[in-house]
Amino acid sequence: MNGRELVRSMKVFGSVQGLRAVRSAWRQRRTDAWGLPPRGPERARVPGLAVEAEAAPGGGTVRFARSSLLIRVSSGGTVFWGWDGAEPLPSYALAGEAPDADPRASLEPDTDGGWRIVSERVTVTVSRHGTVELRTPGGVLLRRDLPPRWWEPVAGPGDGAVAGDGAGAVSPGAARWVQRSEVPADARFFGLGGRSAGPRLRDGSYRLWNTDPKGAFGPGDDPLYITMPVQFVVSDAGTHLAFHDNSWDGRVTLAEGEEGAGSGHDRPGTSEVRMTGGPLRCWVVVGTPARVLHGWAALTGAPALPPSWALGPQHARWGFGSAREVRRVVAGYRERGLPLSAVHLDIDHYDGHRVFTVDRERFPDLPGLAEELREQGVRLVSIVDPAVKAEPGDPVYDGGSAVDAFVEDARGQEVRGVVWPGECAYPDFTDPAVREWWGGLYEERLRQGFAGVWHDMNEPVSFVPFGDPTLPRSARHALEGRGGDHREAHNVYGLAMARAGYEGLRRLRPDERPFLFSRSGWAGMQRYGGTWSGDVSTGWPGLRASLSLVLGLGLCGVPYSGPDVGGFDGSPSPELFLRWYQLGAWLPLFRTHAAIDAGRREPWEFGPEVLGHARVALAERERLRPYFTTLARLARMTGAPYVRPVWWGTPEDRVLRDCEDAFLLGDALLVAPVLTRGADRRAVRLPRGRWYDTATGRAYEGPGQVLLDAPLSRVPVLARAGAVLPVRGEGDDLVLEVWAPAAGRTGGGLVVRDTGDGWESAAIERYQSRLVDGRVVVERVTDDGVEETGLPVVVRGL
Repeated sequence: MNGRELVRSMKVFGSVQGLRAVRSAWRQRRTDAWGLPPRGPERARVPGLAVEAEAAPGGGTVRFARSSLLIRVSSGGTVFWGWDGAEPLPSYALAGEAPDADPRASLEPDTDGGWRIVSERVTVTVSRHGTVELRTPGGVLLRRDLPPRWWEPVAGPGDGAVAGDGAGAVSPGAARWVQRSEVPADARFFGLGGRSAGPRLRDGSYRLWNTDPKGAFGPGDDPLYITMPVQFVVSDAGTHLAFHDNSWDGRVTLAEGEEGAGSGHDRPGTSEVRMTGGPLRCWVVVGTPARVLHGWAALTGAPALPPSWALGPQHARWGFGSAREVRRVVAGYRERGLPLSAVHLDIDHYDGHRVFTVDRERFPDLPGLAEELREQGVRLVSIVDPAVKAEPGDPVYDGGSAVDAFVEDARGQEVRGVVWPGECAYPDFTDPAVREWWGGLYEERLRQGFAGVWHDMNEPVSFVPFGDPTLPRSARHALEGRGGDHREAHNVYGLAMARAGYEGLRRLRPDERPFLFSRSGWAGMQRYGGTWSGDVSTGWPGLRASLSLVLGLGLCGVPYSGPDVGGFDGSPSPELFLRWYQLGAWLPLFRTHAAIDAGRREPWEFGPEVLGHARVALAERERLRPYFTTLARLARMTGAPYVRPVWWGTPEDRVLRDCEDAFLLGDALLVAPVLTRGADRRAVRLPRGRWYDTATGRAYEGPGQVLLDAPLSRVPVLARAGAVLPVRGEGDDLVLEVWAPAAGRTGGGLVVRDTGDGWESAAIERYQSRLVDGRVVVERVTDDGVEETGLPVVVRGL
């Protein structure tokens, strides 16, 4: 036990809560000691040599001496492979059925006793030893997965054997395994969920276990709340995404390659995935970055579309304390002419921190407060934690007990942990019946006037002064009827909770799009909403980590996210707060938030200069709301994130692959936030083409680097030549802002109009721009040709 951690636990949670946390930690250890007996003798196994193959649509099965490999190419070019009988389903990541196999692709013999599958977008080869290679149609290597290795418990008398391995082995789910892969020497790694030291992932080891870091985190802290075995790999050969569909605890070790290493030979980049159990199966999507994320969304589900108001500025705080304080803050925004779309209430609005309750002394008429704010254009959003106070007489606890909703241990006893209300039970969201029960509880939130929910503490967390701050690994879960323990359920707990909340809100208010974002999640979480940074530390490193998280999550298919603007803890300096605020204004989820003992986060608290500059940032965000609405719709339709790395359109540009301090907002804008103290100028790396500084109108030619002014009043933002952006004009009219195309070049843009917060379909409008005799012409492109735009047009850059 770490004595300092114990003392800190007592200080943070108080003497009673601290003692409960200590007891909970010891109880967790005892539970696992009984429920998870130590591993006995293990035996290593490799596939051995190929002995036969059986073709099937899209691929087939290759049988080896001690294992078998199912491999299949879908009609969209996505590749699946699974060892030891692993199939695509069941899976928490997939949105539904596995994609159809490509009927034109089939398994056929290759050289040296191997096999191959040739499809339109990718060629897959399997060597006689079990190496799987993916190549472009032109034969360039994208990825090489070497033969895996398993370590299996040796079976005792009467234990079942694994097919193909003879007697003496047990179920492959009990086996830990390692898979080593090679990528081109020039490749760069991204992804793996929410990583604060990114978005490019350097050499090192990354754990796959959703974790509350026990306080504010910075770039050196790993893992965090959302881990995913999703690698986004960019190289000269092309771009691909590799997803090992396994929710167990694991670790990914990455090492970038080196060109010309050792006698002029390239040293490939490597990825080693080690899992403590579960299936060995993988999906690979290849193509351009846009095509890859489109394929990923087709596989794991289209991102949920936030309601229109959720694209506006939002304000949260742990410690509002009362309805009077909420009114004071909202009035502060209104009196200063600052737009505000939502206010978030943290755990302090609950009665004794108990979920689905209200402190009636502090909030005597919460529905009335919500209605009053809505008349001012401000929605209320409620925090929702999964832990339920384990106290008979509590309506939520009694209701859950009546339907056997709570996680139990291997002896059938209810698992208890310590969270804000005290000793708590945890719903098993991997049980469909429990999800339905829990989703029905959101009716209480809707009656209170809340327009959205914010899931927190759902890794899940149990306060402990030592050990893992979660449930015992031996805790039992339904896992959709299959049955299993927390080793498999932990990483998908937040995802399953998000599903319960999203589906419940859809049932309760079928005419409105739910607004839900979650601190924890897994692959596919975008189906139910977005996420945020969690408790990012207040400081310049925390500001940089905020951008890393948003970019990395976008490449994992989660387009709607943002940080705690200003940081979660401490008191930012006026300069730091302003730079964070300016970054947040260009990100999908724009929300200030802070801890109960942290400094204020209202813009006017930092003096008149900061307030004036924050007002400018807010005004620009509101002016660009139609553009954010378009990006949200396009994310839903295509899987493309709002916020993209600067190499998005030119992944072959090696210099851009290493650029981590700027980003593209859609295709039209390049945003270069200020991430260092005292900077009033900054270097910006431009992709190819002409770019306009939106503040000065000056044009720059890329690729290349430019040095731009970055006064406290703004951050550098550049517009692509020819871009057509939808913006708000006077009176909230929709206006097309067009940046002049270069001579001899054309441009364009897409517009999706706001259809409200329901499920109305929306059409994509296409516009093109061109330069004719020194004049910019903008036309709408239809199936029948081109026509007048029908909208006001403002030309810039001439």
